[in-house]
Amino acid sequence: MAASNRGFGVAAAVAPEVIRGAAQLAESLGYHSFWVNDNDQGDGLEGLALAASVTKTIKLGVGVIALSRTPAEEIVARLRKLDGSQGGEARLPLDRLWLGVGSGAGGQGALERVRRGLDVVNRDANTTVFISALGPRMSRLAGEAAAGVLFNWLTPEFAGDATGWVRQGAEHAGRQVPVLASYVRVSLGTAGAQRMAKEAARYNGVPSYGDHFRRMGIEPVEAGLRGETADDIRSGLDRWEGLLDEIVVRSITANDTLEETLELVRAGAPRN
Repeated sequence: MAASNRGFGVAAAVAPEVIRGAAQLAESLGYHSFWVNDNDQGDGLEGLALAASVTKTIKLGVGVIALSRTPAEEIVARLRKLDGSQGGEARLPLDRLWLGVGSGAGGQGALERVRRGLDVVNRDANTTVFISALGPRMSRLAGEAAAGVLFNWLTPEFAGDATGWVRQGAEHAGRQVPVLASYVRVSLGTAGAQRMAKEAARYNGVPSYGDHFRRMGIEPVEAGLRGETADDIRSGLDRWEGLLDEIVVRSITANDTLEETLELVRAGAPRN
């Protein structure tokens, strides 16, 4: 695989000035993509509209909209409003959008929920669609039908297994392997590392993520990159180089301030 692109991601719940400032700096430093998550605490598409207002070329990824909470038809309707096709101001350029969707609620029916949702957005949304994947079945579905896959809480050591499942799906469907991307949660300093540990523990309480950590054979917090210095971050990210198409530095800071976030943007920036 060729050299990896670099992305940067923030939580949708951070302040608007954090999203705008991080997106603008990320584009100026050569990042290929900028991501905002989507959950009950923050609207990922609205966050990306803020990022679009201060950038020109960087890809804009939402990671990811849960189909158990927001049906695919509703996602398509929202995109039509945001891109101006139903009148009003065009706030989110769909040619730059990487639309991430996932099952949301796990368990029985998750795979079919994503399969159906993917069919709808591929058919009705004029944009690039990623799906979130943890295990082999969802990863193979990404290979079969999505433009991209977004992994989460992955380690460099397990990346070969995860991307191998995607490649199996693509081979079975007779198509090219989709874009391979992963959030890599990154913290800088002691306070950031403490928040990382809390977030890892919270995810571990979700059955599908608990299974994921056990499958990798690690403690949850070990899937994140915790650095004391910017050099620690750079060397840690170097371990990912060439394993994926897109390495997304998912910001974990103590207080989600603009200063903290911009410090991580700089620390994780692509090497020239």
